[in-house]
Amino acid sequence: MQGKSISFWSKAGFNEFDPLEKMGWRVKKAPARSTAILFIFILLFGVYMYSNYCVDSNLLTSSTSGNNLFVQTQKTTKIIEIPLNCSAGKLTRTCPTNYPENVITSSSSTECPNYFRWIHEDLRPWKNTGITLDMVERAKRTANFRLTILDGKAYMEMYKKSFHSRDMNTVWGILQLLRRYPGKLPDLDLMFDCLDWPAIKASDYQGPNATGAPPLFCYSGNAETLDIVFPDWSFWGWPEINIKPWNILSKEIKEGNKKTKWMDRIRYAYWKGNPSVAPNRREFIKCNVSEKHDWNARLYAQDWRAETRKGYQNSNLATQCTHRYKIYIEGQAWSVSEKYILACDSPTLLIKPIYYDFFTRGLVPMQHYWPIKGKDSCRSIKFAVDWGNDHPEKFMHEGLKMDNVYDYMFHLLNEYAKLLRYKPTVPPKAVNVCSETLACQADGTEKRFMRESMVKSPSDSSPCTLPLPFDPPDLQDLLRKNEDSIKEVEMLETRFWENQPK
Repeated sequence: MQGKSISFWSKAGFNEFDPLEKMGWRVKKAPARSTAILFIFILLFGVYMYSNYCVDSNLLTSSTSGNNLFVQTQKTTKIIEIPLNCSAGKLTRTCPTNYPENVITSSSSTECPNYFRWIHEDLRPWKNTGITLDMVERAKRTANFRLTILDGKAYMEMYKKSFHSRDMNTVWGILQLLRRYPGKLPDLDLMFDCLDWPAIKASDYQGPNATGAPPLFCYSGNAETLDIVFPDWSFWGWPEINIKPWNILSKEIKEGNKKTKWMDRIRYAYWKGNPSVAPNRREFIKCNVSEKHDWNARLYAQDWRAETRKGYQNSNLATQCTHRYKIYIEGQAWSVSEKYILACDSPTLLIKPIYYDFFTRGLVPMQHYWPIKGKDSCRSIKFAVDWGNDHPEKFMHEGLKMDNVYDYMFHLLNEYAKLLRYKPTVPPKAVNVCSETLACQADGTEKRFMRESMVKSPSDSSPCTLPLPFDPPDLQDLLRKNEDSIKEVEMLETRFWENQPK
């Protein structure tokens, strides 16, 4: 190569030996060959020092002990699964004594979704008084079970069996939370009600002589109750009707969404369920197509007995996103079907609900769903479908991930435990429960769903960051905006029907 050569240091704006002189080295000018030899020596020396540092660091951070599940190497982090040991007969009735320690290696920089702020609102009734043992024990009146966590171990006292496997699936979910974040849950003591509707009426605990409300965990709440809302049992599967765990089913629904483009779907609103469970559904089923009316609704009564005989072959939720719109209507109270309907990327027509679950308070009308009147819902559905077909605007579709479910449980239980004004102890009739005591004794679909939903390794990162509570003005502003959006839709609907031929 001819011409003047330019060294790395010159390109960087330094004279050739300036970096060494800046470090206190006095260097005499040398021929180019000597310069090259010296540079190579410094480079090799740096590599040697770095490699020794990495080896020393690995010796400090890696371990082969039984409780360390993350074995670090210089390039990768190997995740070792927590076993489910059902091989020995006694392990089906006892819990291992060497569950893993906390292995979180990084903190989360992600803030939790905005609906996590409702955790603070659900616990607000006890913010000033705290939660006493007497309050907890008064919640036993309607509870299905009591759950106590001490030193990372769970103890359950059963009061009355729930419908299907709601109680055990709920406990199974909490056990998976303990596996996901081992050693991170504080000691706590709670009562759980497995019905669809809340039980603690706020009006019973108002006035100067009122006692403190009993804290009761439940799957839903409404504006007149104080129940603490918790993710429902079906996130870990519903074996009795062959509904898969959410970590699997949500992916199948997502894949099902891709099979038919929205414009190619059936241009009506779809609903399938049991119309006989409540008066509002018996009225709603009249919106079905008939010789006299077509309200743009295609409604199908679910024959549970027939489906049971066929093994629920016609109830695959992953294949039901075939219509342009899906309808959600409550039954006797909140319905577990809500998350499956919202998981379709077809806009949800939400018939005005009374109840909420842990995440639906974060839904925004005209962003996540189209509001439908509770009364005169047939005309409301007719307008929504006609308007939607003429204005195919994209609604927001936010998938509900199991990461969010577990993090909501984590923060709710932690915030709840902070309010306890007594030290929890194991109730006399409670038994130690763990993944082994539940899954090893199960069989068939129940066992398969437990294995499929089981947390196999602790998380290597901490939960999302819990947002601050609502300021009262912010909360009122949020509720007002939602109400204004609903009123705007109702005004459009009123104008639509006023312009129709009489």
